[in-house]
Amino acid sequence: MAEATADNPPTASTPSTAAPAREPNASLNDWIAVTAGALGALMAVLDISITNSALPQVQGAIGATGTEGTWISTGYLMAEIVVIPLSAWLTRVFGLRNFLVGVALLFTLFSALCGFSTSLGMLIFARIGQGLTGGAMIPTAQTIVRTRLPRHQLPAGMTLFGLTVLLGPLLGPVIGGWLTENISWHWCFFINVPICVGLVGLLLWGLPADRAQLREFLGADWLGIAGLALGLSTLTAVLEEGQRERWFESDLIILLSLASAIGMVMVALSQRLAARPILRLSLMRNKSYASVIFIVFTVGAAFYGVSYLVPQFLAQISGYNAQQAGAVMLLSGIPAILMMPMLPRLLGRMHYSVLVIAGLLLIFGSCWLDSSLTARSAADDFTWSQLLRGLGQILAMMPLNQAAMASVAREESGDAAGLYNMARNLGGSVGLALIGTFIDRRDAFHVDVINSSVSANAEITQSRMAASAAGHLAQVGDFAHAQLQALAELAGQIRLEALVMTYSETFYALGLVMLLCVPLALLIKTPRAPAPATESAH
Repeated sequence: MAEATADNPPTASTPSTAAPAREPNASLNDWIAVTAGALGALMAVLDISITNSALPQVQGAIGATGTEGTWISTGYLMAEIVVIPLSAWLTRVFGLRNFLVGVALLFTLFSALCGFSTSLGMLIFARIGQGLTGGAMIPTAQTIVRTRLPRHQLPAGMTLFGLTVLLGPLLGPVIGGWLTENISWHWCFFINVPICVGLVGLLLWGLPADRAQLREFLGADWLGIAGLALGLSTLTAVLEEGQRERWFESDLIILLSLASAIGMVMVALSQRLAARPILRLSLMRNKSYASVIFIVFTVGAAFYGVSYLVPQFLAQISGYNAQQAGAVMLLSGIPAILMMPMLPRLLGRMHYSVLVIAGLLLIFGSCWLDSSLTARSAADDFTWSQLLRGLGQILAMMPLNQAAMASVAREESGDAAGLYNMARNLGGSVGLALIGTFIDRRDAFHVDVINSSVSANAEITQSRMAASAAGHLAQVGDFAHAQLQALAELAGQIRLEALVMTYSETFYALGLVMLLCVPLALLIKTPRAPAPATESAH
């Protein structure tokens, strides 16, 4: 190739000017804004599960029954999943800094109100307020990363955001359990107050002042907004309460399902009628983005499902308390912390599909290990499966976070982040609902099968009953009572074995679902940063 000379100057088509210059690195203020966004997202995700360990004490303090107490968590989830897809529009209306500072202050107020609550109604109201304000901080954290960082630094920003999503559900029960046992359940909420003060300071420092665009409010897609609020809130309630209410045997579940269907029809109509729909379903025409949404929905179901299954197994089978179970769950956070320094480099050098498939296979492997648990399994039996699961989750979720944002234009990042986070949370709710139904039905099936196979006339049954009755007789001195205790012990063993078999099947089913996502991962595209300009062509 001829060199450029004075007689032959480079033109617009000369290779020396064809390659675009690399974007400058993010400033200190940009990284402060990204850190503030990640901190806000961590608080919001943490508060989903921080009350789980404290729920018995909270119910006792406010005089709520077990069924009523579930609405303390359900109210938060209903509000959160509604506001997540609305966050992009609210950001345009109020401006990013104004909106985030406002929701951070309101989140602080509602957190304090939760801590001071003396009745169930007051606490549910405050938790709904927490969900509305906390949920808004999750997608906006992704928007800050996408809009404030250059493309070559996106992996580092998305890694910081992704860690909050992964670690929040793990830390929540542990922190909540420790605060409840050592201080008071009120501090599960009061702990947000000093953190929010620091968050507001970081937001004011890192984000530039912006103006509200109230015309966006007047011309909004109100049909879609009403449909989202009605459809998603009632759908979340159906998924959370359906199993406890025996699904469609309950008039309440039927009513909520009809309301959800009406809301979804309103959202569908808004896609046709609104100039700018509140939920940008047109983004799903992008095959790469659509595959990310389907995978994150499924991984979200598995992630929240395992976060429910492991503590339940440890509590019901191994006899662990909330703090002990939380320590086992924290094992899966170790790979996330260890991988944090090297993950941005991996995201910059490896194809996203390879990383996501590796993550899915590791999650499958962890579920396969847990499918062989027994009634004697304890914390040590979860070590390798939890470590594999943590590594798989970070390898799968980090590229998905990055791919979701990189596959859309910057001006679409807010809508894309809302849809992405809504899919993950909705996947978690659907996963928990399906797992609850699956466990109940398979457990009843295994109890029936074992009962039918245990014959009272069998020699092994009679010898075991005689030995058990003799042991109880030595303690109580009443033969009839000893016989009843022996029968109860046998029934308990049958129930325990049936439950272990059910949990093993559930882990195995979750693993198979991960394998089904592997073909979808092949559709994920890896964005390439523009090459830096060269000094001359050769």
